[in-house]
Amino acid sequence: MNLLLMKKTQLFLIAFVLLSCCTTAFSQHKREFRGAWIQAVNGQWLGMGTQQMQQTLTAQLNELQRDGVNAIIFQVRPECDALYASSLEPWSRFLTGTQGAAPAPFWDPLAWMVAECHKRGMELHAWINPYRAKTKTTNALSTSHVAVRHPEWVFDYDGQKILNPAIPQCRDYICQVVADIVGRYDIDGLHIDDYFYPYPVAGVPIPDDREFQLYGQGFNNRGDWRRNNVNLFIRQLSQTIHAVKPWVKFGVSPFGIYRNKKNSPMGSQTNGLQNYDDLYADVLLWVQNNWVDYLVPQLYWEIGHKSADYKELITWWNKYAAGCQLYIGEDVERTVKNADPARPSQHQLPAKVALHEQMPNVSGYVLWYAKAVVDNVGSYGTLLRSNYWKYPALPPAMTDLDHSSPKKVKSPKIIATNDGRVLFWKAPKGKGWRNEAVKYVVYRFAPGSKHNTDNPANILAITSNTFVNLPPADPKGTKYAITALDRVGNESKAKKK
Repeated sequence: MNLLLMKKTQLFLIAFVLLSCCTTAFSQHKREFRGAWIQAVNGQWLGMGTQQMQQTLTAQLNELQRDGVNAIIFQVRPECDALYASSLEPWSRFLTGTQGAAPAPFWDPLAWMVAECHKRGMELHAWINPYRAKTKTTNALSTSHVAVRHPEWVFDYDGQKILNPAIPQCRDYICQVVADIVGRYDIDGLHIDDYFYPYPVAGVPIPDDREFQLYGQGFNNRGDWRRNNVNLFIRQLSQTIHAVKPWVKFGVSPFGIYRNKKNSPMGSQTNGLQNYDDLYADVLLWVQNNWVDYLVPQLYWEIGHKSADYKELITWWNKYAAGCQLYIGEDVERTVKNADPARPSQHQLPAKVALHEQMPNVSGYVLWYAKAVVDNVGSYGTLLRSNYWKYPALPPAMTDLDHSSPKKVKSPKIIATNDGRVLFWKAPKGKGWRNEAVKYVVYRFAPGSKHNTDNPANILAITSNTFVNLPPADPKGTKYAITALDRVGNESKAKKK
C-alpha cells in the first residue's frame, strides 16, 4: 500500500512540474488583440460546397472562440478575385473551383463571416492581397479578371502575375476595390499582407524598365523609386479606407525582418530577406506617418533561429514600431515543433508568452494559422483556453481614430424565461459613429466580491445583442454590470444590476 501511495505521489509531482513548466508567469489582460488568420489560398475549401464550408467555418469559429480568439482575419481576395459578391472582380476559384463561377447554392462568404463573428463578439478584418493577380497554381483566369482586361497593368514573375506597383492606375484600381468592400460590409478592419513587389528569385529581375522610364523622374536609385511607389499606395489606401468609414482599422502584416544590421545600423541582428531592400516596403515610414493603424510583423521563426531569432526580432519591433498598435504574427506549428532552448523538454509557447510580457509596446498576437489552433497542434489550443487566454479579452481601443466613450446602457432587468434567466438592457442613445454602441460587455461578480471591471475574470460575455443568458448556477446575491463599446472599442461606464 505504501509503495502504491509513493508511486501515485511521484506521478502527481511529475504532472505538477510539467504543468508548471507550461504555465510561465504571465498577466491576464483585459485588453489584448487575439487574432487568427483564416486563409483561402491553400485551397482548404475546394470541393466543399456551400453547406459544408459553412459547417466547417462554424466549427472553426466556435473552437477559436473557446480558445479566446477575439478577431478573425479572413482572406477575401487572394489573386484579384473575390470571396464576396463583387461587380469589380470575379468569384475566386479558391471558393468554387473555377474563377468567375458563383457559389451554388448562392451565398456571400464575407457577409456571412461578418455576421457570425459579430454574433460571437469577435471582430472581422477583411484580408486582401493587394498586388498579386495570379498565383502559381492558377491556370485559367476569368474574362472579367483585371489581368485579362488590362494586361498592360500586369507583369509576370516566377509563375505569378503582379499588378505593377509603379502604375498609378493600379493603385487607383486596388483602392476602388477596397472602397467597395469597406462601403458594403460591416467589417472592423481592412488587412493586407506582405506581398508588395514580389519575393525575389535569384537571377530574375523585376521587369519594370519601361515604367522607370515613364515614372522614375527625380529618382537615381531604382530601389528608392520602388519604395516610393509602395509608399504612395499605402498612403492612398489608408486615406481611402478612412474616407469611406473612419472607424475601420487599417492593418498590415509585413515580413518579419525590416533590415539586417549589415545593411543598416538600425537593423536587427539577422541575416534574411528584408522588407526595405528586397520587397521595397518601408514599413517604419508608414508607422511614422500614421498611415497604418496596426502592424503585425510575421515573426514565424523560433527562439534561437540562426538567421532570424524570434527574441531578437520581437525586441527590435517593440523598439522601432511603437507609433501604432503592434501585434505579433505567430506560427503555431513552428512554435510547438521547436524546443525551448532554456527548457528542452517543452516547446516554445511558454517562452514566447514570457517575451510578450516583457515588451511594453506589444499588445497582441495573430496566429498563423487558424486551422492549426483548431486542430490543437501541440496542445496549442488547450494551453490558450486553459491558461494564457483563459478569460475573454477586448481588442485594444483604437483611440487614435476616436477617444470618446459611449453613454451607459439603460434599464437593465432580469427576466425569467423558459430558457432560464435572461439579463436584458437598452442601448444608449448615440449620435454618429463616434458615440454609437455596437457591442456590450457583461460582467458577473460573486456575492460580496469587489465590482472590478478591470479584471477579465469577471467578464461573462462580449456580445452585439442587448441581452445575455445568465448561468443557471449563479448563487443568490450574484451581481452584474453592463458596459457599451463603440466602433473602435472605447468602453462606457458600467451600469449595475
